[in-house]
Amino acid sequence: MSLATSALPFDDIRNLVGAMPGPSLEAIEAVKKRDAQLTKPLGSLGRLEELVEWLAAWQGMPMPKVTRPLVAVFAANHGVADKGVSAFPKEVTAQMVSNFAAGGAAVNQLCIAYDLGLKVFELALEMPTPDISEEDAFEESECAATMAFGMEAISGGTDLLCLGEMGIANTTVAAAIFYALFGGTAEEWVGPGTGVQGDALKNKIAVVEQAVQRIGGPGKVEPLEVLRRIGGREIAAMAGVILAARMQQVPVVVDGFVTSAAAAILYKMDKTALEHCVFSHASAEPAHRRALTEMGGKPLLDLGMRLGEGSGAAIAAGIIKAAAATHAGMATFADAGVAAQD
Repeated sequence: MSLATSALPFDDIRNLVGAMPGPSLEAIEAVKKRDAQLTKPLGSLGRLEELVEWLAAWQGMPMPKVTRPLVAVFAANHGVADKGVSAFPKEVTAQMVSNFAAGGAAVNQLCIAYDLGLKVFELALEMPTPDISEEDAFEESECAATMAFGMEAISGGTDLLCLGEMGIANTTVAAAIFYALFGGTAEEWVGPGTGVQGDALKNKIAVVEQAVQRIGGPGKVEPLEVLRRIGGREIAAMAGVILAARMQQVPVVVDGFVTSAAAAILYKMDKTALEHCVFSHASAEPAHRRALTEMGGKPLLDLGMRLGEGSGAAIAAGIIKAAAATHAGMATFADAGVAAQD
């Protein structure tokens, strides 16, 4: 998917948000009709049944399937890392990208376990975005171009997109985005991230406060301007691919705190923008639960995870695959010669 040319780059994004397709009601009804005939009490598979309806709605298929799942990990660096907001230096981002390529990261093992594709997208790691506590992350054209780059991540085709990220200091950036979009206080949105505590955590809170006050405070600029001014490349790219997935009928699995910040940009533009998304898990990053509440998110899992990389999304994808396979493969009462309930 590519963006058309207009006078203002963000107008193209706004036009796409305004043109988002809705769910396939016919596919949902087909799933419900088959589900009522399967050899089980109605509703007995709980959330698995809901997941099949969701898949059908957004794939537009009466018998949804997951045969080409993809975990897309977006990696970027942030100038704000130089403010001491992370327990690791920003050089670790590139080192972890190399680890992904070598198959040594947690997400590699999860993708093997659940038979998921994995692609890692590097976003100019050698050129961190500026320190958001001091200056804007992007010009409008650069931010829109980064979103467009993200849109191309599914050009190879997938029927279930799982989001992941890697970027030292990106929990600082995500906290600033949530604070700017949803209000409250910086302290309520800032957590340990890679493990900062004590004075380092206080410093992280102060940096987030400075970044958001620099743009006028919470609620003072529109969502795309929040992304442009205090976002990051991986977050912009993920916002772009979430939108592209909606346009191309691809359901999306959101990972944790940072990927949810990308989703939040779209949510604040249009509260229906995430209906094709499932939140995979409630991160151990404390403010993630508040973010989910703000967006009406209902996480599939709560495993105490806070790694990123798409790790929670990968595990959730295994559950979603199982839900689709169960619905498609089960016998009906008539097939099995089992008496249906009255």
